[in-house]
Amino acid sequence: MLPLRRTMLLRGGTLVTMDPARSVVRADLLVEEGRIARIGPRLRAPPKAAVLDCARKLVIPGLVQSHTHLCQTLFRNQADGLELLDWLSRRIWPLEAAHDARSLRFSARLGIAELLLSGTTCILDMGTVHHTDALLRAVLDSGLRYTGGKCLMDAPDCPEGLRESTSQALAGAERLGARWHGKDEGRIRWALCPRFALSCTEELLRRVAELGERRGWMVHTHASENRDEVARVRQRTGMGNVAFLRRVGLCGPATAIAHCVHLDAGEVRILAESGATAVHCPGANLKLASGIADVPRLLRSGVNVALGSDSAACNNTLDAFHEMRLAGTLHLPRGGARAMPASEVLAMATIRGARALGLESEIGSLEVGKKADLTVVDLSAPHLAPSGPDPHSTLVYSACKTDVTDTIVDGRWLVRDRKLVSLDAADLAGRAAAEVAKVLDRVIRTSPRDRPARPDPERSVRPRRAGSAGAPRKRG
Repeated sequence: MLPLRRTMLLRGGTLVTMDPARSVVRADLLVEEGRIARIGPRLRAPPKAAVLDCARKLVIPGLVQSHTHLCQTLFRNQADGLELLDWLSRRIWPLEAAHDARSLRFSARLGIAELLLSGTTCILDMGTVHHTDALLRAVLDSGLRYTGGKCLMDAPDCPEGLRESTSQALAGAERLGARWHGKDEGRIRWALCPRFALSCTEELLRRVAELGERRGWMVHTHASENRDEVARVRQRTGMGNVAFLRRVGLCGPATAIAHCVHLDAGEVRILAESGATAVHCPGANLKLASGIADVPRLLRSGVNVALGSDSAACNNTLDAFHEMRLAGTLHLPRGGARAMPASEVLAMATIRGARALGLESEIGSLEVGKKADLTVVDLSAPHLAPSGPDPHSTLVYSACKTDVTDTIVDGRWLVRDRKLVSLDAADLAGRAAAEVAKVLDRVIRTSPRDRPARPDPERSVRPRRAGSAGAPRKRG
């Protein structure tokens, strides 16, 4: 059961507002009816208001991750040491196909617990093909702000357990979207999620564009993550990923494209002119050996760039602070010491992420009238001392997920004094090995040609060639 919205006063903190002026102020912040009601010095607490002492703490907008896969959290440490296309065909697609409603709900809950404890309040997510209701019920119960939807895959060479017909995929997406979009006063929003160009027919992509326009739903997809993927898209379509997405009508302000590592100059211009968002996922791109997106060039060109951890199966962490530090340092050897100002990196994880989701008028900055999605960061640990004159730098270069003390979404306390309110983190962590063992057992039963050893719940087990013979080697 979700906690009630509270009238609360956050007293005496340093507010890193991420407003247009990037203001940093020492002030109190009052929350009423789920929104920021007042910001100012020495505010009086209303009767029965909860008061949080934020002295020696930073109060920041709740962190926004604009590309995640909650469906893959349960596969952490099961798919290491592979590049993207093998990672998909040999691990992730067989594992996703083996999900049932129970395991998918557990995977989502495990990921949500990690996200909330590390200060993320809002995500743009891509589910798997089946059991989407189970994932969204976990989201509904948790309090996390969520935009996402079922994965769409209809290409003839997609694995049988995930492939749907074009009409089946679209009808399912529209039916689920009608059921879930706008739940809990808009906290849950639907997105259309065609996986990527190689797993979708051109007909599906064109009809996704039409459906999104008709329903007012955003589109969340992947593109240009891996060189082999880019080469196969060019071989199939005669053009690059982003150029192809524009051709089928999927490149506009309501489109978020994860990765965008391998782009030519023309594709950068397409992103800038169309208003589409590129989502930078540095941790996943490094671990899968995909490459490094040229984020400074994208930003200089006027592209909205947001930040995401991708999934625990390819990054092994859902920690936004980890992603911010990578984004803040990874580009400096090539771009120079000032190529990625800390305030810009934090913007990618707050206001730019909100813009990617079409929510910049509601979240992403600390401004009166906006939703009370807040993260409180403690500055008392030795690794933060001395904190220095610029809190943006402290957050990007020094802070860790363990410094988060409180996470508030829509005026609800979801993490209070470092403890989850709506989920049991210890119980989820303790049950994870047994839950993934059940999924791996189902993979074994559907792969008679090359069975891995029976999984042991007490150990991390990585099945060898867990997919069916001839599984395609494509993007996730």
